[in-house]
Amino acid sequence: MSRNVLRHSRAHVFRRTTRQSRRLLSTDPSQQPAPEHTLAAPSKQAHHDSPHSSHPQSPTCRNPLSSPSLSRLSPGPRPLPASSTSKPSPIRYNPNTPTSDFDHSFNTVLSYLPRQFGANQRLTVPDETRKVLEDVVGTFEAPIRYAFAYGSGVFKQSGYEKSASKEPPMLDFIFAVSHPDHWHSINMHQNPSHYPLLARLAGGSLVSRFQNISPGLWFNPYASVNGVTIKYGVTTVESLTSDLLTWRTLYSAGRMHKPVRIIKDDPRIRLTQQVNLASALRASLLMLPEEFTEKQLFEKIAGISYTGDPRMSGAVPMENRNKVANIVEKQSDLFRELYWKLASGIQGVHWQQGSSIVQDNDPKVRVLRLRRLPATLLKAIERHYASQPSYASCSSDEGVFWHKVASDDSLTTVIETEIKQIVRGPATVQSAKSVMTAGFGKSLRYGLAKARKWWGS
Repeated sequence: MSRNVLRHSRAHVFRRTTRQSRRLLSTDPSQQPAPEHTLAAPSKQAHHDSPHSSHPQSPTCRNPLSSPSLSRLSPGPRPLPASSTSKPSPIRYNPNTPTSDFDHSFNTVLSYLPRQFGANQRLTVPDETRKVLEDVVGTFEAPIRYAFAYGSGVFKQSGYEKSASKEPPMLDFIFAVSHPDHWHSINMHQNPSHYPLLARLAGGSLVSRFQNISPGLWFNPYASVNGVTIKYGVTTVESLTSDLLTWRTLYSAGRMHKPVRIIKDDPRIRLTQQVNLASALRASLLMLPEEFTEKQLFEKIAGISYTGDPRMSGAVPMENRNKVANIVEKQSDLFRELYWKLASGIQGVHWQQGSSIVQDNDPKVRVLRLRRLPATLLKAIERHYASQPSYASCSSDEGVFWHKVASDDSLTTVIETEIKQIVRGPATVQSAKSVMTAGFGKSLRYGLAKARKWWGS
Protein backbone atom coordinates (compact mmCIF):
# COMPACT_ATOMS: atom_id res chain seq x y z
CA MET A 1 0.00 0.00 0.00
CA SER A 2 1.45 3.37 -1.01
CA ARG A 3 2.17 6.11 1.50
CA ASN A 4 -0.46 8.36 -0.09
CA VAL A 5 -3.16 5.70 0.31
CA LEU A 6 -2.15 5.16 3.96
CA ARG A 7 -2.16 8.90 4.60
CA HIS A 8 -5.65 9.37 3.12
CA SER A 9 -6.96 6.29 4.93
CA ARG A 10 -5.74 7.54 8.32
CA ALA A 11 -7.15 11.00 7.64
CA HIS A 12 -10.54 9.48 6.80
CA VAL A 13 -10.60 7.40 10.00
CA PHE A 14 -9.61 10.43 12.08
CA ARG A 15 -12.34 12.60 10.56
CA ARG A 16 -14.93 9.91 11.30
CA THR A 17 -13.85 9.64 14.93
CA THR A 18 -13.71 13.42 15.25
CA ARG A 19 -17.30 13.75 14.04
CA GLN A 20 -18.44 11.12 16.55
CA SER A 21 -16.52 12.77 19.40
CA ARG A 22 -17.96 16.18 18.56
CA ARG A 23 -21.43 14.73 18.86
CA LEU A 24 -20.44 13.56 22.34
CA LEU A 25 -18.94 16.93 23.19
CA SER A 26 -21.83 18.99 21.85
CA THR A 27 -24.26 20.57 24.32
CA ASP A 28 -27.07 20.57 21.78
CA PRO A 29 -27.51 17.25 19.96
CA SER A 30 -29.24 19.05 17.10
CA GLN A 31 -26.22 21.24 16.41
CA GLN A 32 -24.18 20.37 13.37
CA PRO A 33 -20.52 19.69 14.14
CA ALA A 34 -18.14 22.46 13.26
CA PRO A 35 -15.47 21.99 10.60
CA GLU A 36 -12.29 20.28 11.76
CA HIS A 37 -10.14 23.40 11.77
CA THR A 38 -12.46 25.25 14.16
CA LEU A 39 -12.01 22.78 17.01
CA ALA A 40 -10.05 24.63 19.66
CA ALA A 41 -9.29 24.47 23.34
CA PRO A 42 -12.11 25.26 25.76
CA SER A 43 -12.52 28.92 26.55
CA LYS A 44 -11.96 30.16 30.08
CA GLN A 45 -15.63 31.08 30.38
CA ALA A 46 -17.51 27.87 31.18
CA HIS A 47 -20.54 26.87 29.14
CA HIS A 48 -23.16 24.99 31.07
CA ASP A 49 -25.67 22.25 30.49
CA SER A 50 -29.11 23.76 30.66
CA PRO A 51 -32.18 21.80 31.64
CA HIS A 52 -34.29 24.44 29.90
CA SER A 53 -32.72 24.19 26.46
CA SER A 54 -34.98 25.43 23.70
CA HIS A 55 -33.83 22.64 21.39
CA PRO A 56 -35.91 19.45 21.35
CA GLN A 57 -34.43 16.28 22.78
CA SER A 58 -33.43 13.46 20.48
CA PRO A 59 -36.47 11.25 19.80
CA THR A 60 -34.48 8.04 20.14
CA CYS A 61 -33.16 6.23 23.18
CA ARG A 62 -29.55 6.47 22.22
CA ASN A 63 -27.14 8.45 24.36
CA PRO A 64 -26.74 12.16 23.53
CA LEU A 65 -23.47 12.08 25.54
CA SER A 66 -22.20 15.61 25.52
CA SER A 67 -19.55 17.45 27.46
CA PRO A 68 -20.74 20.96 28.33
CA SER A 69 -17.33 22.21 29.32
CA LEU A 70 -16.05 21.43 25.83
CA SER A 71 -19.14 22.13 23.78
CA ARG A 72 -19.04 25.66 22.41
CA LEU A 73 -15.38 25.83 21.71
CA SER A 74 -13.80 29.21 21.31
CA PRO A 75 -12.00 29.99 18.05
CA GLY A 76 -8.31 29.34 18.17
CA PRO A 77 -5.36 29.68 15.85
CA ARG A 78 -5.25 27.12 13.10
CA PRO A 79 -2.27 24.76 13.18
CA LEU A 80 0.26 25.20 10.41
CA PRO A 81 -0.64 23.02 7.41
CA ALA A 82 1.58 19.99 7.13
CA SER A 83 3.45 19.48 3.91
CA SER A 84 2.17 16.60 1.84
CA THR A 85 5.71 15.54 0.92
CA SER A 86 7.90 16.32 3.90
CA LYS A 87 8.20 14.07 6.94
CA PRO A 88 7.52 15.48 10.41
CA SER A 89 10.59 16.77 12.18
CA PRO A 90 11.89 14.49 14.92
CA ILE A 91 11.18 15.47 18.50
CA ARG A 92 14.25 16.76 20.32
CA TYR A 93 14.41 16.08 24.04
CA ASN A 94 16.41 18.23 26.41
CA PRO A 95 16.70 16.48 29.78
CA ASN A 96 18.06 19.64 31.39
CA THR A 97 14.90 21.62 30.68
CA PRO A 98 12.37 21.66 33.56
CA THR A 99 9.09 19.91 32.84
CA SER A 100 7.12 23.03 33.75
CA ASP A 101 8.61 24.82 30.73
CA PHE A 102 8.85 21.96 28.27
CA ASP A 103 6.58 19.04 27.59
CA HIS A 104 7.36 17.19 24.41
CA SER A 105 4.08 15.34 24.09
CA PHE A 106 2.06 18.57 23.88
CA ASN A 107 4.63 20.60 21.95
CA THR A 108 4.44 18.05 19.16
CA VAL A 109 2.76 19.71 16.18
CA LEU A 110 -0.42 17.75 15.44
CA SER A 111 -2.18 18.47 12.19
CA TYR A 112 -5.75 18.08 13.41
CA LEU A 113 -6.03 19.62 16.89
CA PRO A 114 -4.89 22.92 18.36
CA ARG A 115 -1.85 22.50 20.56
CA GLN A 116 -3.62 23.41 23.80
CA PHE A 117 -6.69 21.22 23.29
CA GLY A 118 -6.91 18.81 26.20
CA ALA A 119 -4.22 20.66 28.13
CA ASN A 120 -5.59 19.16 31.36
CA GLN A 121 -4.15 15.83 30.19
CA ARG A 122 -0.65 17.29 30.40
CA LEU A 123 0.60 15.94 33.73
CA THR A 124 4.20 16.59 34.70
CA VAL A 125 6.67 14.17 36.20
CA PRO A 126 10.23 14.78 37.45
CA ASP A 127 12.76 15.27 34.66
CA GLU A 128 14.60 12.11 35.61
CA THR A 129 11.43 10.03 35.37
CA ARG A 130 10.42 11.71 32.12
CA LYS A 131 13.75 10.88 30.50
CA VAL A 132 13.57 7.25 31.61
CA LEU A 133 10.06 6.86 30.18
CA GLU A 134 10.98 8.51 26.87
CA ASP A 135 14.15 6.46 26.53
CA VAL A 136 12.26 3.22 27.15
CA VAL A 137 9.63 3.96 24.50
CA GLY A 138 12.29 5.21 22.11
CA THR A 139 14.05 1.85 22.07
CA PHE A 140 11.14 0.09 20.34
CA GLU A 141 11.69 -0.18 16.60
CA ALA A 142 8.07 -1.08 15.84
CA PRO A 143 5.96 2.04 15.20
CA ILE A 144 3.91 3.27 18.18
CA ARG A 145 1.08 5.75 17.55
CA TYR A 146 0.27 6.55 21.18
CA ALA A 147 2.01 5.63 24.41
CA PHE A 148 1.41 6.39 28.05
CA ALA A 149 2.90 5.27 31.36
CA TYR A 150 0.91 4.78 34.54
CA GLY A 151 1.00 3.20 37.97
CA SER A 152 3.14 3.37 41.06
CA GLY A 153 6.39 3.38 39.09
CA VAL A 154 5.44 6.73 37.51
CA PHE A 155 3.32 8.53 40.12
CA LYS A 156 3.60 8.30 43.88
CA GLN A 157 1.26 5.99 45.77
CA SER A 158 0.89 5.42 49.49
CA GLY A 159 2.21 2.12 50.72
CA TYR A 160 5.36 2.09 48.62
CA GLU A 161 7.52 4.07 51.04
CA LYS A 162 8.27 0.91 53.01
CA SER A 163 9.80 -0.78 49.98
CA ALA A 164 12.05 2.13 49.06
CA SER A 165 15.18 0.09 49.82
CA LYS A 166 13.87 -2.94 47.93
CA GLU A 167 13.24 -3.51 44.25
CA PRO A 168 11.48 -0.47 42.71
CA PRO A 169 8.00 -1.02 41.25
CA MET A 170 7.74 -2.14 37.65
CA LEU A 171 7.06 0.61 35.11
CA ASP A 172 3.70 0.13 33.35
CA PHE A 173 3.06 1.22 29.74
CA ILE A 174 0.30 0.89 27.17
CA PHE A 175 1.09 1.28 23.46
CA ALA A 176 -1.57 1.92 20.80
CA VAL A 177 -0.53 0.76 17.34
CA SER A 178 -2.08 0.70 13.89
CA HIS A 179 -1.23 -2.82 12.68
CA PRO A 180 -0.74 -5.20 15.61
CA ASP A 181 0.35 -8.24 13.57
CA HIS A 182 3.08 -6.23 11.88
CA TRP A 183 4.01 -4.59 15.19
CA HIS A 184 4.43 -7.88 17.04
CA SER A 185 6.46 -9.35 14.18
CA ILE A 186 8.94 -6.47 14.35
CA ASN A 187 9.04 -6.50 18.13
CA MET A 188 9.57 -10.28 18.29
CA HIS A 189 12.59 -9.86 16.05
CA GLN A 190 13.97 -7.03 18.22
CA ASN A 191 12.91 -8.33 21.66
CA PRO A 192 12.33 -12.11 21.48
CA SER A 193 12.83 -12.50 25.23
CA HIS A 194 9.73 -10.38 25.88
CA TYR A 195 7.51 -13.16 24.48
CA PRO A 196 7.00 -16.73 25.68
CA LEU A 197 8.21 -19.53 23.41
CA LEU A 198 4.71 -20.47 22.26
CA ALA A 199 4.01 -16.88 21.15
CA ARG A 200 7.28 -16.72 19.20
CA LEU A 201 6.39 -19.98 17.44
CA ALA A 202 2.89 -18.72 16.65
CA GLY A 203 4.14 -15.48 15.09
CA GLY A 204 2.80 -11.95 14.97
CA SER A 205 -0.44 -12.81 13.15
CA LEU A 206 -1.68 -15.31 15.74
CA VAL A 207 -0.49 -13.12 18.61
CA SER A 208 -2.51 -10.27 17.11
CA ARG A 209 -5.63 -12.47 16.93
CA PHE A 210 -5.19 -13.53 20.54
CA GLN A 211 -4.71 -9.88 21.49
CA ASN A 212 -8.08 -9.01 19.92
CA ILE A 213 -9.93 -11.12 22.47
CA SER A 214 -11.71 -8.76 24.87
CA PRO A 215 -10.53 -6.39 26.26
CA GLY A 216 -8.15 -6.20 23.29
CA LEU A 217 -4.66 -6.07 24.83
CA TRP A 218 -1.50 -8.16 24.85
CA PHE A 219 0.76 -7.68 27.90
CA ASN A 220 4.45 -8.46 28.20
CA PRO A 221 5.46 -8.27 31.90
CA TYR A 222 8.96 -8.32 33.39
CA ALA A 223 10.61 -7.10 30.21
CA SER A 224 14.04 -5.55 30.65
CA VAL A 225 14.61 -2.38 28.62
CA ASN A 226 17.61 -0.11 29.20
CA GLY A 227 18.20 -1.81 32.53
CA VAL A 228 14.62 -1.02 33.66
CA THR A 229 11.96 -3.67 34.34
CA ILE A 230 8.73 -2.81 32.58
CA LYS A 231 5.33 -4.26 31.74
CA TYR A 232 3.79 -3.05 28.50
CA GLY A 233 0.40 -3.69 26.95
CA VAL A 234 -0.25 -3.45 23.21
CA THR A 235 -3.63 -2.47 21.78
CA THR A 236 -4.89 -0.87 18.59
CA VAL A 237 -5.85 2.76 18.12
CA GLU A 238 -9.35 1.64 17.11
CA SER A 239 -9.82 -0.53 20.21
CA LEU A 240 -8.56 2.20 22.54
CA THR A 241 -10.70 4.99 21.07
CA SER A 242 -13.76 2.72 21.12
CA ASP A 243 -13.29 2.01 24.82
CA LEU A 244 -12.71 5.68 25.60
CA LEU A 245 -15.92 6.72 23.84
CA THR A 246 -18.31 3.91 24.79
CA TRP A 247 -16.81 2.19 27.88
CA ARG A 248 -17.14 -1.08 26.00
CA THR A 249 -14.78 -2.86 28.44
CA LEU A 250 -13.61 -0.04 30.74
CA TYR A 251 -10.20 -1.74 30.78
CA SER A 252 -8.10 0.89 29.03
CA ALA A 253 -10.61 3.72 29.60
CA GLY A 254 -10.64 3.01 33.35
CA ARG A 255 -6.87 3.20 33.60
CA MET A 256 -7.01 6.55 31.82
CA HIS A 257 -9.47 7.95 34.36
CA LYS A 258 -6.48 8.17 36.67
CA PRO A 259 -3.29 10.17 36.14
CA VAL A 260 -1.16 8.92 33.25
CA ARG A 261 1.95 10.31 31.63
CA ILE A 262 1.55 10.68 27.86
CA ILE A 263 4.79 9.88 26.06
CA LYS A 264 3.70 9.72 22.42
CA ASP A 265 0.59 11.67 21.52
CA ASP A 266 -2.08 11.16 18.87
CA PRO A 267 -4.84 13.69 18.10
CA ARG A 268 -7.58 11.09 17.76
CA ILE A 269 -6.84 9.59 21.16
CA ARG A 270 -6.36 12.97 22.81
CA LEU A 271 -9.83 13.95 21.62
CA THR A 272 -11.54 10.74 22.76
CA GLN A 273 -9.68 10.80 26.08
CA GLN A 274 -11.26 14.17 26.82
CA VAL A 275 -14.67 12.55 26.31
CA ASN A 276 -13.61 9.70 28.60
CA LEU A 277 -12.63 12.07 31.41
CA ALA A 278 -15.92 13.97 31.14
CA SER A 279 -17.82 10.67 31.25
CA ALA A 280 -16.00 9.56 34.40
CA LEU A 281 -16.82 12.87 36.06
CA ARG A 282 -20.55 12.67 35.21
CA ALA A 283 -20.85 9.05 36.33
CA SER A 284 -19.16 9.86 39.64
CA LEU A 285 -21.39 12.88 40.24
CA LEU A 286 -24.45 10.68 39.78
CA MET A 287 -23.12 8.33 42.48
CA LEU A 288 -22.36 11.09 45.02
CA PRO A 289 -24.62 13.06 47.38
CA GLU A 290 -25.45 16.74 47.16
CA GLU A 291 -22.31 17.77 49.08
CA PHE A 292 -19.03 15.89 49.20
CA THR A 293 -15.26 16.39 49.39
CA GLU A 294 -12.61 16.37 46.70
CA LYS A 295 -11.26 13.14 48.16
CA GLN A 296 -14.65 11.45 47.82
CA LEU A 297 -14.89 12.54 44.18
CA PHE A 298 -11.38 11.39 43.32
CA GLU A 299 -11.86 8.03 45.03
CA LYS A 300 -15.14 7.52 43.20
CA ILE A 301 -13.46 8.26 39.85
CA ALA A 302 -10.39 6.12 40.60
CA GLY A 303 -12.59 3.25 41.77
CA ILE A 304 -14.57 2.93 38.53
CA SER A 305 -12.05 0.62 36.86
CA TYR A 306 -11.67 -1.52 40.01
CA THR A 307 -15.41 -2.04 40.53
CA GLY A 308 -16.09 -5.65 39.63
CA ASP A 309 -12.40 -6.52 39.10
CA PRO A 310 -11.99 -10.03 40.56
CA ARG A 311 -8.50 -9.12 41.77
CA MET A 312 -10.02 -6.59 44.18
CA SER A 313 -12.98 -8.66 45.34
CA GLY A 314 -10.97 -11.42 47.00
CA ALA A 315 -12.23 -14.03 44.55
CA VAL A 316 -8.78 -13.81 42.95
CA PRO A 317 -6.73 -11.98 45.62
CA MET A 318 -4.16 -10.25 43.42
CA GLU A 319 -4.31 -6.53 44.25
CA ASN A 320 -3.93 -4.20 47.20
CA ARG A 321 -7.35 -3.78 48.80
CA ASN A 322 -6.51 -0.14 49.64
CA LYS A 323 -5.38 0.60 46.08
CA VAL A 324 -7.90 3.39 45.40
CA ALA A 325 -7.20 5.25 48.65
CA ASN A 326 -3.43 4.85 48.12
CA ILE A 327 -3.67 6.39 44.65
CA VAL A 328 -5.79 9.36 45.67
CA GLU A 329 -3.80 10.18 48.80
CA LYS A 330 -0.63 10.94 46.84
CA GLN A 331 -2.15 12.11 43.55
CA SER A 332 -4.91 14.55 44.56
CA ASP A 333 -3.21 17.46 42.78
CA LEU A 334 -3.07 15.46 39.56
CA PHE A 335 -6.74 14.47 39.80
CA ARG A 336 -7.60 18.14 40.37
CA GLU A 337 -5.62 19.07 37.25
CA LEU A 338 -7.54 16.51 35.20
CA TYR A 339 -11.07 17.28 36.36
CA TRP A 340 -11.44 20.74 37.88
CA LYS A 341 -11.89 22.66 34.62
CA LEU A 342 -14.22 19.99 33.28
CA ALA A 343 -16.39 20.25 36.42
CA SER A 344 -16.59 24.03 36.12
CA GLY A 345 -18.60 23.61 32.92
CA ILE A 346 -21.21 21.21 34.30
CA GLN A 347 -24.57 22.66 35.28
CA GLY A 348 -25.16 22.81 39.01
CA VAL A 349 -21.64 21.90 40.17
CA HIS A 350 -19.90 24.38 42.48
CA TRP A 351 -16.30 23.45 43.19
CA GLN A 352 -13.91 25.82 44.89
CA GLN A 353 -10.47 24.24 44.98
CA GLY A 354 -9.54 23.04 48.45
CA SER A 355 -13.13 23.08 49.72
CA SER A 356 -16.14 20.79 49.57
CA ILE A 357 -18.07 20.35 46.33
CA VAL A 358 -21.79 21.06 46.05
CA GLN A 359 -23.98 19.84 43.21
CA ASP A 360 -27.61 20.35 42.28
CA ASN A 361 -29.36 16.97 42.52
CA ASP A 362 -32.65 18.11 41.07
CA PRO A 363 -33.92 15.40 38.66
CA LYS A 364 -34.06 17.93 35.81
CA VAL A 365 -30.31 18.44 36.21
CA ARG A 366 -29.43 14.83 36.94
CA VAL A 367 -31.17 13.62 33.80
CA LEU A 368 -28.79 15.73 31.70
CA ARG A 369 -25.77 13.98 33.23
CA LEU A 370 -27.46 10.60 33.06
CA ARG A 371 -28.24 10.74 29.35
CA ARG A 372 -24.69 11.79 28.51
CA LEU A 373 -23.13 8.68 30.02
CA PRO A 374 -21.17 6.39 27.64
CA ALA A 375 -23.34 4.25 25.41
CA THR A 376 -22.55 0.87 26.97
CA LEU A 377 -23.38 2.03 30.49
CA LEU A 378 -26.44 4.02 29.43
CA LYS A 379 -27.93 1.06 27.55
CA ALA A 380 -27.37 -1.19 30.56
CA ILE A 381 -29.18 1.29 32.83
CA GLU A 382 -32.01 1.57 30.32
CA ARG A 383 -32.41 -2.22 30.16
CA HIS A 384 -32.50 -2.44 33.95
CA TYR A 385 -35.33 0.06 34.34
CA ALA A 386 -37.22 -0.87 31.18
CA SER A 387 -37.61 -4.41 32.53
CA GLN A 388 -39.58 -3.06 35.49
CA PRO A 389 -43.34 -2.70 34.88
CA SER A 390 -43.53 0.48 36.96
CA TYR A 391 -41.43 2.41 34.47
CA ALA A 392 -42.85 3.72 31.24
CA SER A 393 -41.30 2.20 28.16
CA CYS A 394 -38.88 4.33 26.21
CA SER A 395 -41.02 4.06 23.10
CA SER A 396 -44.07 5.52 24.82
CA ASP A 397 -42.54 8.64 26.39
CA GLU A 398 -38.78 8.90 26.51
CA GLY A 399 -38.74 12.13 28.50
CA VAL A 400 -40.95 10.77 31.27
CA PHE A 401 -38.95 7.53 31.39
CA TRP A 402 -35.55 9.19 31.92
CA HIS A 403 -36.92 11.78 34.34
CA LYS A 404 -38.32 8.97 36.46
CA VAL A 405 -34.98 7.13 36.31
CA ALA A 406 -33.12 10.27 37.39
CA SER A 407 -35.52 10.64 40.33
CA ASP A 408 -34.99 7.08 41.56
CA ASP A 409 -33.22 6.90 44.93
CA SER A 410 -31.60 3.60 43.95
CA LEU A 411 -29.99 5.01 40.77
CA THR A 412 -26.57 5.15 42.46
CA THR A 413 -26.74 1.44 43.24
CA VAL A 414 -27.89 0.63 39.71
CA ILE A 415 -24.99 2.58 38.16
CA GLU A 416 -22.46 0.87 40.41
CA THR A 417 -23.93 -2.54 39.61
CA GLU A 418 -23.88 -1.98 35.85
CA ILE A 419 -20.31 -0.67 35.95
CA LYS A 420 -19.35 -3.79 37.88
CA GLN A 421 -20.91 -5.93 35.14
CA ILE A 422 -18.98 -4.07 32.43
CA VAL A 423 -15.65 -4.42 34.24
CA ARG A 424 -15.91 -7.99 35.53
CA GLY A 425 -15.94 -9.89 32.23
CA PRO A 426 -13.01 -8.21 30.43
CA ALA A 427 -10.92 -8.06 33.62
CA THR A 428 -11.42 -11.78 34.20
CA VAL A 429 -10.62 -12.65 30.59
CA GLN A 430 -7.47 -10.52 30.62
CA SER A 431 -6.27 -12.21 33.80
CA ALA A 432 -6.77 -15.59 32.13
CA LYS A 433 -5.03 -14.41 28.96
CA SER A 434 -1.94 -13.46 30.95
CA VAL A 435 -0.94 -17.13 31.28
CA MET A 436 -0.62 -17.28 27.50
CA THR A 437 0.77 -13.79 26.88
CA ALA A 438 3.38 -13.86 29.64
CA GLY A 439 4.12 -17.57 29.89
CA PHE A 440 3.69 -19.75 32.95
CA GLY A 441 6.87 -18.60 34.73
CA LYS A 442 6.26 -14.86 34.43
CA SER A 443 2.54 -15.28 35.15
CA LEU A 444 3.31 -17.14 38.38
CA ARG A 445 5.85 -14.50 39.40
CA TYR A 446 3.44 -11.66 38.62
CA GLY A 447 0.53 -13.38 40.38
CA LEU A 448 2.55 -14.02 43.54
CA ALA A 449 3.69 -10.38 43.65
CA LYS A 450 0.09 -9.18 43.35
CA ALA A 451 -1.11 -11.70 45.94
CA ARG A 452 1.45 -10.41 48.43
CA LYS A 453 0.02 -6.91 47.94
CA TRP A 454 -3.50 -8.19 48.70
CA TRP A 455 -2.49 -10.05 51.85
CA GLY A 456 -0.31 -7.18 53.03
CA SER A 457 -3.03 -4.55 52.63
